[in-house]
This record gives sequence, structure tokens and C-alpha cells, in this order.
Amino acid sequence: MHFRHERVRIETDRHEIEGTIQLPNEGFRSRTTDFLNAHERDFLAITDVELKCLDGGREPEHHEYLALEVRHIVLVRELETLGIFDETGAEPRPVQLAASQPPPA
Repeated sequence: MHFRHERVRIETDRHEIEGTIQLPNEGFRSRTTDFLNAHERDFLAITDVELKCLDGGREPEHHEYLALEVRHIVLVRELETLGIFDETGAEPRPVQLAASQPPPA
């Protein structure tokens, strides 16, 4: 299965979080909104995270991983697609299509 890594900015009532989430590349739940609305997911895994307090009370923090409870999300903005990867993390090879041949005469 191929996954899309999407850089996003998420706001909660208290924090602004910029990081990378992993979404299915195609099919059901490949859109960010569908993925977030999936009922079996209570937490959203985010990697390469920049965490800022909205009240400015603390210095911004960097974390390799953060689990965010989905019900606290107020706003999500997609920033950029970082690429498509297979389950191992390697980029998938392009699909090789067979050359078409003309029908026999």
C-alpha cells in the first residue's frame, strides 16, 4: 500500500502545530478530512513537529513525534505534499505499462 506524507498546520485552542501526517495515497480516507473523521482513530500521529503555544508563554519546541487527540483540533491546513511512499518508507517505483500493439491485419 502506498501512503502520502502531507505537511500540515494544525491549531487547537492552545497550540499551533506544524508537522507531517501519513495518509493513504488513494481510495477511502485519502482526503485529510475523511482521515480525521475516521471513528476508530482517537489520536493523530504527527512527525517532525514544531509546537508553538498560542499565548506565547513558552519557546517553540521541536519533537520527532507527537500524538494529538483528534477532538482537540480546531483547524487543519495542508501546506505541501512531501511525496508518496510504500509501507517500507521507500518511494514506489513507477508503474510500467505494457506497450500497446496494433490489432492483427
